[in-house]
Amino acid sequence: MRIRLTVLASAVMALLCAVAVLLVFGVLHGTAERYKIDEITTNAVRLAYQAKRDRLPPVLLDQGVAGVQVIDYRGRIVSVSDTLTGRPRMAAFRPELTTPETSKMLCASPAFPDRCMIIVAFRFHNTGGLWTIYAADDIVPWYVSGPLLGALLGGSLLLVALTALGTYQTVRKALGPVEAITSKLARITATDLSQRVPVPKYHDEIRRLAQTANQTLDRAEAAVERQRRFASDASHDLRSPLTAMRTEIEEALLHSDDADWPATGHALLSSCDRLQALVTDMLQLARLDAGAPPRCEPTDLGGLAARELDRRSRKVEVVRHLTPGVVVVGDRLALARLLNNLLDNGERHAVSRLTVTVRREDGKGMLEVLDDGAGISPDKRELVFQRFTRLDAGRSKDAGGTGLGLSIARQIAQTHGGTLTLEDSDQGARFVLRLPLAPAR
Repeated sequence: MRIRLTVLASAVMALLCAVAVLLVFGVLHGTAERYKIDEITTNAVRLAYQAKRDRLPPVLLDQGVAGVQVIDYRGRIVSVSDTLTGRPRMAAFRPELTTPETSKMLCASPAFPDRCMIIVAFRFHNTGGLWTIYAADDIVPWYVSGPLLGALLGGSLLLVALTALGTYQTVRKALGPVEAITSKLARITATDLSQRVPVPKYHDEIRRLAQTANQTLDRAEAAVERQRRFASDASHDLRSPLTAMRTEIEEALLHSDDADWPATGHALLSSCDRLQALVTDMLQLARLDAGAPPRCEPTDLGGLAARELDRRSRKVEVVRHLTPGVVVVGDRLALARLLNNLLDNGERHAVSRLTVTVRREDGKGMLEVLDDGAGISPDKRELVFQRFTRLDAGRSKDAGGTGLGLSIARQIAQTHGGTLTLEDSDQGARFVLRLPLAPAR
């Protein structure tokens, strides 16, 4: 990029210099041309003054111009500069009657066959009638003069060189932090996300780029750490049912004659059920982590709760307070999974009763699941939503839980733009789901 920008800036400066030089040459050329015409005319006027006083010699020496011819009223050359002796008349044009002099540029003058000349014709009254003086000098070249051409070209090259050097240094200094960020990012790998890119001291776009990159690395490190913990916890939880199954099989094989194979089969099925539940929950979490948007359709939250409660076998008394017409937008299957996870958790901890409530509150649809168990202390309310978290009370109530149900429930709520929290209650644990209401039709 530095080379490209340097070349581009140098090309632009070279173009500007070329335009400026051409403009300067145009202005100076016109000025020099007018000055030369005035100079030639002055020589012609001086010769006319000498002719009126009869002081004009036949051959003129060193007139300061390339050539002079004095033509009398009969058209004869009566005086000529020494450089044009013996040559024909240099021009035939004459000034108009309204002006004493005129000038032309001729490149085919009989007196100067191989040169382009500025020829001034000056008319004046003298003995016998109107006389004409022709004075000529070389035209002004397009570059006006050699030293001027050299100075302008040298100055232009110097400007282009300074522009190239300045652009290269400026771009190098500006891109220095970008190169440092690139180098640092190249050294950061998936196994070491603790490093961060350097943040420049100037408050500019590159500083914001570095800060954004560091924020992205923060999120990546947190995501990788979550994945590591998830993999570690999953490995541990998957190993437990597999170990139990292996123990049952080895013990039965060790005493195959005395083994109670039906009991062993039931024990293995129990471990398989736990293993299947773990795999199902992990697949559900993987789909949620993928960030796929849920299928959105209007869903009556009260009706959904009623249908799910009707299908479940009751382990404790269930009290319903379901307000009809609380319509939210979401995936019915996902919301049903959320509700069943809350009901499973509530049934494990309830003593005798579970209360399910659906109503509108503050412009949102609210679903509440309240058990009459021991409850959860405030300092552990967020802990229960972490993956593979099972409090001591939960382990004693049901050793077959996966520790993923509440985490899945909260993530489903978040994908639907809602919240799932554990809030205060007089007795037991009170889980509250809040979802945006469907727009009115």
